[in-house]
Amino acid sequence: MTAVAHINRIGTALPPHQVHDAFVGYVAGTIADEKHRKVFERMVARAGIERRFSYLRPDGRVSDGEPFYAVDGWPGTAERMSRYEAWAPELAMEAIGALGLDIGERVAITHLVVASCTGFMAPGLDQIIMARAGLNPGVERTLVGFMGCYAAVNALRVAHHIVRSTPEARVLVVNLELCTLHFQQTDDLERLLSMLLFGDGCTAALVTAEPEGIALNDFRAATIAETAGSITWRIGGQGFDMHLGGEVPGHIGRALADELARGAADGLLRAAKPGDYDLWAVHAGGRSILDAVEQGFGLAPDALDWSRGVLRDFGNMSSATLMFVLARMLAGRGDADRSGFAIAFGPGLAAESFRFTLLARP
Repeated sequence: MTAVAHINRIGTALPPHQVHDAFVGYVAGTIADEKHRKVFERMVARAGIERRFSYLRPDGRVSDGEPFYAVDGWPGTAERMSRYEAWAPELAMEAIGALGLDIGERVAITHLVVASCTGFMAPGLDQIIMARAGLNPGVERTLVGFMGCYAAVNALRVAHHIVRSTPEARVLVVNLELCTLHFQQTDDLERLLSMLLFGDGCTAALVTAEPEGIALNDFRAATIAETAGSITWRIGGQGFDMHLGGEVPGHIGRALADELARGAADGLLRAAKPGDYDLWAVHAGGRSILDAVEQGFGLAPDALDWSRGVLRDFGNMSSATLMFVLARMLAGRGDADRSGFAIAFGPGLAAESFRFTLLARP
């Protein structure tokens, strides 16, 4: 019998500063056009986000007191990457610490999968985690880089295949994003609104063949034709420049409605009906994204409460976001197994998905 990969545990970590209101106020103050400013404030109020976290202080200064986002000059990519190199390992270690692994369990880790799209360095974050976490120096490492919000699914899929091929494997999966390092100096309203969705966060998950936690049943991906320009993520002079087009929710909603109507065995739903799943773990990319999934699949109004709660409390943390949703489901599981469907969207425009079973609390 082929081994089934399970997420046994998930640890989460956030930077120290709650910055949402401060950043909203800061950005609103940079919008000269009064009409645009009112639109911005109205859309922020409707975004469904109450908190986001960052290593940047709420006054727009980095933790060592040096100016960062300042009216008279914004940092270049090199300066932003220096902050990533300093802060990313710190946040990763907090998330790994939240897993509660003892020394023996850390040494027993056989594979390390790290997903991150908000920073680069070499030696990489994977090597730094290996050394700082006390993992075996021979651990097999995989870095999933620059894939964006759906990288959580890709990282779990790597772990899924490792465990299926090597049942004794113990895989540590880390998703880490410092999105607030990449705010852009712009007066484009659409770009400002998309940037105000993002916050920072990290998760660490232990994936093994032990039947405990969340069973990863199968994975499937799909790309929406002729939408490649809807989500883009490029390295620029002021950090990584992300474009999240206002047409994205419409593309997603129509594609999912078509998928539901088609009902094909080779589709994302595998010929199942939305009602066949007890739980929905949807990447909390924004309120409009969640609304599009709810409407496209015809879900009940409370079906995405787990995802909406993560969006409210942390914003969009790119690849870490879906793992925060799964962490809440894992913490809140009950006395019976429950079937689930997980999906995230990103550049392509593509969807990455998997079916899972949330096992009853032992």
